[in-house]
Amino acid sequence: MKKLIPLIVFIIIAVFLFLSLNSNPSKLPSPLLGKMFPSIQGKDFYTDETIAVSNLLANNMTLVNVWASWCTTCRKEHQMIMNIAKNTNLQMIGIDYKDTRENGAKYLEIMGNPFDEIIFDPTGKIGMDLGVYATPETFLVNEEGVILYKHIGEIDQNVWEEKFAIHLKSIES
Repeated sequence: MKKLIPLIVFIIIAVFLFLSLNSNPSKLPSPLLGKMFPSIQGKDFYTDETIAVSNLLANNMTLVNVWASWCTTCRKEHQMIMNIAKNTNLQMIGIDYKDTRENGAKYLEIMGNPFDEIIFDPTGKIGMDLGVYATPETFLVNEEGVILYKHIGEIDQNVWEEKFAIHLKSIES
């Protein structure tokens, strides 16, 4: 029996690690879904003025995209974010997460700026308030400020059509 105990412990640990490695963080439910967007304040990326994000959300269907210049997945998704900004009536708010203004500005200069407003979050406090643990993360917020959907990772055409556009059909009709 003494020889069997280490084998059982090993099997339990192996199963736990296998399940952990195969989990998909983009499928984790957000505790913010269906709730009001958190009441947060941040600094405007360009003017450094304090902005209450909830004031930006009032009466606007909004896409809030948490991004950073150092994030390779953000670079990969950026053209899609540009297309969304061109082809929808959504307000676009960007949150530049754990970045420098210089690098963020250079990124936007090269890649283009799809955002109506950008909040600067150099320390990640706003991201922490939103439950961000990976960039990019994107929130779809309705006119009342309620979070309809949260996506972790890159938005591509399929994700847009299957996860976001379904929420927009009622306002575009």
